[in-house]
Amino acid sequence: MAEGLSADGLAHFGAVAAAHVGDEKVPGLVALVARGDQVRLEALGSLSIGGAQVRRDSLFRIASMTKPVTGAATLALVDEGLLNLEEPVDRLLPELADRRVLRRMDGPLDDTVPAIRAITVRDLLSFTFGFGLVLEMFTAAEPWPVVTAAEDLHLRTLGPPDPVEQPDPDTWIAGLGSLPLLAQPGDRWMYNTGASVLGVLLARAADMSFADVLRTRIFEPVGMADTAFWTSDTDRLATSYRPSTEGPQEADPPAGAWSRPPAFGDGGAGLLSTADDMLAFARMLLARGSSVLSEHAVAAMTRDQLTPAQKEGGKGFLFGRSWGLCQSVVTEGPRKGAFGWNGGLGTSWLVDPGRDLSVVVLTQLMFESSQPPRVHAELQDAAYAAVT
Repeated sequence: MAEGLSADGLAHFGAVAAAHVGDEKVPGLVALVARGDQVRLEALGSLSIGGAQVRRDSLFRIASMTKPVTGAATLALVDEGLLNLEEPVDRLLPELADRRVLRRMDGPLDDTVPAIRAITVRDLLSFTFGFGLVLEMFTAAEPWPVVTAAEDLHLRTLGPPDPVEQPDPDTWIAGLGSLPLLAQPGDRWMYNTGASVLGVLLARAADMSFADVLRTRIFEPVGMADTAFWTSDTDRLATSYRPSTEGPQEADPPAGAWSRPPAFGDGGAGLLSTADDMLAFARMLLARGSSVLSEHAVAAMTRDQLTPAQKEGGKGFLFGRSWGLCQSVVTEGPRKGAFGWNGGLGTSWLVDPGRDLSVVVLTQLMFESSQPPRVHAELQDAAYAAVT
């Protein structure tokens, strides 16, 4: 049972947030810590350099924080009986049947062997279906053929999200299906692509658009009124910046890529959201699913789902954590049992059920690596220090 957050701790949380805000630092942020019914929110700085002030309901591109939402929607359809975790995806995604697997991840596209088994829904949720980002891609002297081919198909699954470039879901999944896998299904963890595939799978399972699946199964029952793949209310949307030695450089303006409906709603990185919406999502999970998910689904989503061998593929991404279903889980240390994930366009979300603690940090400054910038770690530390 939560006993609250100390006044001194909350004051320190606010001071940490303020210390990171500035035109040459983080132009603006919304930082939220909640325990039980107690909520502290800091809305600081500006939506764009020299622009309007950040407000509590400001919108941010949450990028890979989309993944836990996609995971929850998948488990909602499992609860309904529309999907089974152990079933092959071939029934709904014939484009991914009869897979071929590269002999070497950096090898030519035609040097393959047959997949030893079909891809399952669980493989997609646990990011072990055989395709995605791996650290070796970034250290290679030359681009791998499969990476070049994925870029030519405009999949945007091996790099930052770009809703303008991605094609419609049927074209996207056909493009992915034309490529070999990087590893055998179940062999190793690979980042990102599993959640994007889930968006196509859920739309076909529910016979509606992926956006409507999220709206009917998650957003409306949870009360996430401001979360979507795009917004016409661009006055509330922060400008996206990339860091540079000259200070933040504009990457996407409010009237840019997220200001109109995308052809492909990316379950890996496509959503906009607010701090209060992400708190509502956290509280649903803390309440063991409430009326949205079964307790069994929440337990599966928030526990370690990887074998030691599968975790080896996560080097450079997981940093000592493991993976549940579409989100990271902490398996050791003082925060053991916490779960959540980060968004590479500048956001983070952490939930600790043992302390009834939720921390949401929304900025518009991109990460420079797979590790989040100090502002996220320091605000999470301050939130834990405030626990009485």
